[in-house]
Amino acid sequence: MSRRPREHLPTRPTWRFAACGIAWPCSAAKLRLLARYRTDRPALLIHLATLQAEAGGQLAELDHATTPADLTERFTAWAHPR
Repeated sequence: MSRRPREHLPTRPTWRFAACGIAWPCSAAKLRLLARYRTDRPALLIHLATLQAEAGGQLAELDHATTPADLTERFTAWAHPR
């Protein structure tokens, strides 16, 4: 019996990984997203921007110190082609 890898999904509204509390997307989530969208980087960026907008609204209610620049770095900056 093979073990299925745990999904690295955020817990809303904190946008942290439920199992360890790391801010989402964690390294494992990033790797999975890059693999899933390996042939369509624009779709990945659209997906991440959509999640960033959702997170921005939720995190603004919880933490007024989170800035749009923080969210851009966290959600989309890492996914741009180098």
